[in-house]
Amino acid sequence: MADRADLSVRVEAEPSPWARRLRRFGYTERPRTDTREKLVPPFPEPGTRLWETMGLGPVWSRRVARWTGWLGPLLVAFFAGALRFWHLGKPRDVVFDETYYAKDAWSLLKLGYEGTWPDGKIANADILAKHQTIPLSDAPGYVVHPPMGKWVIAFGEWIFKLTPFGWRFSVALLGTLSVLMLCRIGRRLFRSTTLGCVAGLLLAVDGLHFVMSRIALLDLVISFFALAAFGCLLVDRDHSRARLAAALPVDEHGFAGPDQRTGDRAGMGWRPWRIAAAVCLGLAAASKWNGLYFLAVFGVMTVMWDVGSRRLAGARRPYLAVLRKDVGWTALTLIPVALVTYLATWTGWFVSDKAYGRHWADGRGGTWSWIPAPLRSLWHYEVQVYDFNVTLHTPHPYQSNPWSWLVLGRPVSYYFNSPKNGEAGCHTASGCSQEIIALGTPLLWWSACFALVYLIYRWAMRRDWRAGAILCATGAGYLPWFLYQDRTIFFFYAVAFVPYLCLAVAMMVGAFLGPPGASEGRRMWGAVGGGTLVLLIIWNFIYFFPIYTGMTIPYSGWQARMWFDSWV
Repeated sequence: MADRADLSVRVEAEPSPWARRLRRFGYTERPRTDTREKLVPPFPEPGTRLWETMGLGPVWSRRVARWTGWLGPLLVAFFAGALRFWHLGKPRDVVFDETYYAKDAWSLLKLGYEGTWPDGKIANADILAKHQTIPLSDAPGYVVHPPMGKWVIAFGEWIFKLTPFGWRFSVALLGTLSVLMLCRIGRRLFRSTTLGCVAGLLLAVDGLHFVMSRIALLDLVISFFALAAFGCLLVDRDHSRARLAAALPVDEHGFAGPDQRTGDRAGMGWRPWRIAAAVCLGLAAASKWNGLYFLAVFGVMTVMWDVGSRRLAGARRPYLAVLRKDVGWTALTLIPVALVTYLATWTGWFVSDKAYGRHWADGRGGTWSWIPAPLRSLWHYEVQVYDFNVTLHTPHPYQSNPWSWLVLGRPVSYYFNSPKNGEAGCHTASGCSQEIIALGTPLLWWSACFALVYLIYRWAMRRDWRAGAILCATGAGYLPWFLYQDRTIFFFYAVAFVPYLCLAVAMMVGAFLGPPGASEGRRMWGAVGGGTLVLLIIWNFIYFFPIYTGMTIPYSGWQARMWFDSWV
């Protein structure tokens, strides 16, 4: 077998006599590409010219160039973290649905299950008082979301107590780590550190992701775990294809071509990254139930990746080969692991005697009495929760239809205050405004609309698997909401698929640069166009920054940022 380093080498065998004869008439054959290189495209060797220009020697230039695969993403993540943790404890108030999740998280931390609280305003005032009192009762409370996202919030409260900074800390941390992950995911997906960092930078300056990283809600937790699962499956794809590549026979020229026996029968070995993805998907579903759609879509996606791998390796009937060799293990890996993970997040509920519905099945007979009573009690509770969620039709002034999400039709105002002249830093006679609005950075989202159209073209016409992966992940977070258009739903649910919009725009920027063999002029003008787009998106984020953070600005400044009536 050839060494892994051979994967990056294109081997050209001696041309046949017929090929030599055709060359006399100007016909040339395409250079043969080693199938191992097609299965696992190598990461390009990073350039050293910049570091040598800065005065580093050849050895250190190569070392620093290799470090850029981590150094670039870490710098972008540091920038994102600085933004997200800046004045994180302000406003010192309970913002929007923090009134539920921050208190439920504290209850989980103290009781292991969700207790009950007095009227929201009374409890909030007690919590925010200078001499804090926490009016938590151990009477069971009925809640409509699984516990994992609240356990995440509880981690910050465990460190920093029941304070605005405490209940927002963990979500801000996950928001920062999401940027780091997206940089690395983009690098692996596009085989480009630059495009990976572009995707991460776009996520860092997206207004919706930024705001959701600074508010203790559950939706960013889903986004984080789904993105982690996506990254794990990408690593699994590379590792499994590398095993197929290593199994391919090599000819006397050191060239590995497709081989039917290998494609049909070779195993892909132990796949720990797929198990890690299943854990992450279980945690996503245990934060909010829409995480289940990521499990379903990603399960199909990874199987289709296996089909493509075996077809490329030479399988005559790749679907049959995957059915015989891979589907069973995929189902046994993803579904049971995700289910066990989901149930594990309910441990506090299982070990409690007072949690809501905990003893519903005790002493009940019937067809399913052979199932342990705690599991039947949980099932009954979950059925109640499902009925509540699908029949929620209470009107809300900020509800929106998913058709309007990509164009930012109806953002959600989380916090609004109107200080007078001389109050809260207001120095304008006409008064000021303070607002926190869940609004995506407009230029980023509108660019993403064009990027998604481009990706549909790439997937449908060019069979680009990268475009397909991004579209599948976007669809998993977006399309299911069209099933519930009569339900009360909100734009901020879209944070679950924001990372994939950033990947879509980064891929479009890569198209501006042209293919690897593009002329220097094409790449230069492509870099100018792509760089201009990214800079405009950053400027757009800076412009809206005051209404993402609740800063005090003149009322006229707030009004200027309300570009559409539906944003008010």
